[in-house]
Amino acid sequence: MSAPRNRWLILLAVMLAFTPIVIDMTILHIAVPSLTMALDASGTEILWIIDIYPLLMAGLLVPMGTLSDRVGHRRMLLWGLLVFLAASIAAAFAPNAAMLIGARALLALGASMVVPNVLAIIRRTFEDPRERGIALGLWGTIGAAGSALGPLTGGLLLEHFWWGSVFLINVPVMLIVWPLAYAVLPRSRPSGAGSWSIGQALLLIAGLIASVYAIKSGFKPDQARHVTALSLGAGIVLLALFVRQQLRAATPMLDLSLFSRPAIVVGTLMALVVTGALAGAELTVAQELQFVVGRTPLEAGLFMMPLVIASAIGGPLAGYAVGLFGLRWVATLSLLAAAAGLAGLGFSDFHNPGLGVVALMAVLGLSLSIGLTASSIAIMSSAPADKAGAAGALEGTGYEMGAGLGVTFFGVLLATSYSAALRLPEALAGTLPASAGHSIGETMLAARDLGADGAPLMEAARLAFTSAHSTVLLSAAGLVAAMAFAVMLALRHYRDPSAAPAH
Repeated sequence: MSAPRNRWLILLAVMLAFTPIVIDMTILHIAVPSLTMALDASGTEILWIIDIYPLLMAGLLVPMGTLSDRVGHRRMLLWGLLVFLAASIAAAFAPNAAMLIGARALLALGASMVVPNVLAIIRRTFEDPRERGIALGLWGTIGAAGSALGPLTGGLLLEHFWWGSVFLINVPVMLIVWPLAYAVLPRSRPSGAGSWSIGQALLLIAGLIASVYAIKSGFKPDQARHVTALSLGAGIVLLALFVRQQLRAATPMLDLSLFSRPAIVVGTLMALVVTGALAGAELTVAQELQFVVGRTPLEAGLFMMPLVIASAIGGPLAGYAVGLFGLRWVATLSLLAAAAGLAGLGFSDFHNPGLGVVALMAVLGLSLSIGLTASSIAIMSSAPADKAGAAGALEGTGYEMGAGLGVTFFGVLLATSYSAALRLPEALAGTLPASAGHSIGETMLAARDLGADGAPLMEAARLAFTSAHSTVLLSAAGLVAAMAFAVMLALRHYRDPSAAPAH
């Protein structure tokens, strides 16, 4: 079959479809203060608003890709865009945090219907290896650039509009891309191959959400301990059932036999740690800049540009570096550099940042991006050729789970450290709601309700958050450094399977 003459127009259509989905992964990091104040959202609700998107996508990407093979890539992508459009409108006008969490879940469903088909359509459209390489390179660039543009886009919108604009911006994009996709995407006969593993996906999602709920609620002083214990127990049982099902299923959702290869285990753990550290650092720094330093959303987005721009250019550098120095040293040194960047930011004064903080942000973004690419190389180069698709699904699931679990882990650590560091003014003792000490957002809401008398409470909140922000970034540095040493040990016998044997 010859390549379609309008193949570059097809590429434009799927790139436009992919862009708002990847931007939505990071755009809310800047919007947290605005969301908190507008919706009177608790710290736990804010974490769920951010978390539900990557966690649901982690469970849905593989089964939606399988379903697309059965019903057609074009049809699934078009329906996914419609779901994403409807969910964007629902999110923009959500009257409370619970409705916004539901809308974000619907966004994840729509995104999981689109993302697998973007890559599938590119592969089917570009048959020439050179052109396909260019198209896949553009896809990767859009992915990195979209994540980088998330905080800046959010800052620009919040500078002039209300918080719902970060979702409503998807509407004009979808109104352009849907007719274009409908007109130019090729119709193809569904293969009908493979079984649809939605039941396995639901088991994974339920296990993840129950476990994450237990982690979030377990650190709240007023939470019933039996509820937390039951949720954690249910989560562990569901995840254990998922693993058992994967090991026994003839067509598992995730081929866990791949974990028999050490490099794949290392690569997956790197994907989890790197995406988690990046998500946690962005979320923490965005709140520090707005709640404590007093920067506007746009100023906060611009402040974070060194991190996100460096993240966007780290991937190509990683491939070149691995060819020169080998995977083991590139992965280890990139993680150590990331740990140093996180530690440096943990000791930095964001009120008077200077060029040192800019350099640390760039080092962090570049090193984490290189580390993420190194994890991809470790996974894909170690997977057998007949299991490349399963390895790719494992890698994508690792990214989404890392983002969701990173926000959970560092969000809970931030809230716990903040509550421990907060020293409420004596004059306000006994007059504040119990929730006022759970997160800086809830403290600021309480201070807002006090009017002019809330100034001492705001100052106490800023001091406590600065201390908590240092704790989080230093803890992240320790975690990434530990991962670096684990990688160095685990890959000591690693040889690139594609390298020519020595004579």
